[in-house]
Amino acid sequence: MLRKHLRHPLIAGIAISLSFSISGHASEATSPDSTEASSDENAIQIQQELPLQDLRTFTEIFERIRSSYVEEVDDETLFNNAIKGMLNSLDPHSAYLQEEDFSDLQENTSGKFGGLGIEVGMENGLVRVITPIDDTPAERAGIRAGDLIVSLDGEAVMGLSLGDAVERMRGEPGTPITIEVRRKGEQELLSFTIERAEIKVASVRTEMLDSNIGYVRLTQFQENTGNELKSALQKWKETTDLNGLILDMRNNPGGVLQAAVGVVDTFISEGLIVYTEGRTPLSDVRYHASSDTLMPDIPIVVLVNGGSASASEIVAGALQDHGRAVIVGTRSFGKGSVQTVLPVSDTAAVKLTTARYFTPDGRSIQAQGIAPDIVVEQSEVTPNEQRYYKESDLPGHLENPDGENTSGTADASNDDTNKSDDLISRDFQLYEAHTLLRGVAILAPAAKKPAKSEQ
Repeated sequence: MLRKHLRHPLIAGIAISLSFSISGHASEATSPDSTEASSDENAIQIQQELPLQDLRTFTEIFERIRSSYVEEVDDETLFNNAIKGMLNSLDPHSAYLQEEDFSDLQENTSGKFGGLGIEVGMENGLVRVITPIDDTPAERAGIRAGDLIVSLDGEAVMGLSLGDAVERMRGEPGTPITIEVRRKGEQELLSFTIERAEIKVASVRTEMLDSNIGYVRLTQFQENTGNELKSALQKWKETTDLNGLILDMRNNPGGVLQAAVGVVDTFISEGLIVYTEGRTPLSDVRYHASSDTLMPDIPIVVLVNGGSASASEIVAGALQDHGRAVIVGTRSFGKGSVQTVLPVSDTAAVKLTTARYFTPDGRSIQAQGIAPDIVVEQSEVTPNEQRYYKESDLPGHLENPDGENTSGTADASNDDTNKSDDLISRDFQLYEAHTLLRGVAILAPAAKKPAKSEQ
């Protein structure tokens, strides 16, 4: 019955193959933010409802292109482009992954690939920079989150698919590429010539700040991010009396969902972390915290901004809902969907959006993002240059009865800024997070002391 309406034998073959693929099992997803595989019951229902009239229209258009297009196009190219168009029209994250694309996906989740070091998406036909990855050629060249890439080596991006644009940006380490970007607030296009490099992304970076406050920078969520974080925190726990922790997920584009669950589980000992909902039963998944929690009580400040997406938002949302952290910064990106990789052959797969994820309190992050508890815009820390004269500077001032030397303290008492490391002094959001945790550390001992009574 189906074959009767399909004029070209290749079309008939692909339709039969489509029916078989839909009915067969899909392997467990391995892409970032993926949790589930397809369902036979739903697949059979879809197969029974294949729109034959629409398939006839498709075959008619296919034949017209084959016979009348100004240049000859082979059947495989037409089919591949049709599949890409079908998926690209759904949402920005669904895609057809051919052999090279699938390899790139595996490289991204493992943390090693070649190129510039930027996470990108499509916006009105242009490539939008979601975030430059820390310590990569793009970040060092000055590429910023929100930049719109309009040309690559002089070739306009408009009209290219996201996959084509990414392919052009990748290349052999050491080879240059010139990109032009449109940046908000700039009147003219900005041009950057960047030398490609092998990108090895360390997903967890740590540093101890003043007042025994730990700083953890999560650049993205790779397969081992949760374990790397726990290992770093365990060393601190054994050697340092931590007063607080700053979890910096600014410009973190996300990654593997299970890694985000592992990060949250490091700080909470019970309750829901995240859950997903979709059309198939296997899309409904719930992740709960385990009782084996490394740091259930340490005060936490989480830093987020518009470049914090996906798995970053899962972590921020879960810690916020559980009251385990204060979220500081600006509203996050707002990607609250799950992608599943469904193999269709040995060398190709479909990356399909199959579910939405929700925070423990049932909030959908999709197109909304995580709103910080304390909004802090980014800027550089500006030192106070004004010189204040104090009592100790006045000629003939009375000495302190305790005998402490107060001379020369005007410059040294600059709120411990002189001891702050360069990281804090350059980063206002981090500075505010550090100040907040210092306040918590100061108040914590006072809260435990019994109230003084008058004698």
